Amino acid sequence: MRRSAKALAAALPEEDRPVLDYGCGTGLGGAALRAAGIDTVHGTDINQAMLDEAHPKGIYRKLWLGTPGTPPAPPGIYRAIVATGVISLGAAPPEARVQLVDAVAEGDLLALSFNDPTLTHGGFDAILQAECDSGRLSVVSRAHGPHLDDVGMGADVIVARRGPAP
Repeated sequence: MRRSAKALAAALPEEDRPVLDYGCGTGLGGAALRAAGIDTVHGTDINQAMLDEAHPKGIYRKLWLGTPGTPPAPPGIYRAIVATGVISLGAAPPEARVQLVDAVAEGDLLALSFNDPTLTHGGFDAILQAECDSGRLSVVSRAHGPHLDDVGMGADVIVARRGPAP
């Protein structure tokens, strides 16, 4: 989560709009975003118990229960949406990325992470590549690094911009 937050902070334009932590869980991603210097963070998750743990931490300015299968917000509300470990094997399917792309406006950012098993699967990368080939997304940065050190798992952290590459 710290890698995703740092990569996003490096690419993020200075604007007054918030960043959305999509699949925020108990707030670990939001805490990493705040530690990376991103002050206004909202969070959403489809699990009320997770939100109940996140709320008292005071990380998020706005926190809500999301609805599976629907974009989390209309385009333009958020300058970036972060989905760290959310769209991966065992979690949301690769097609869920389309909903996130629909929720960012032209020029806004989307930050994702794909762990090693997700990378091996290939379907998640195929959807990302299709979004890039269509011009809906362009990759700003992508780097492989540590994810879960205790099991020797790595992950790619990807920051993409809505729209074709300049």
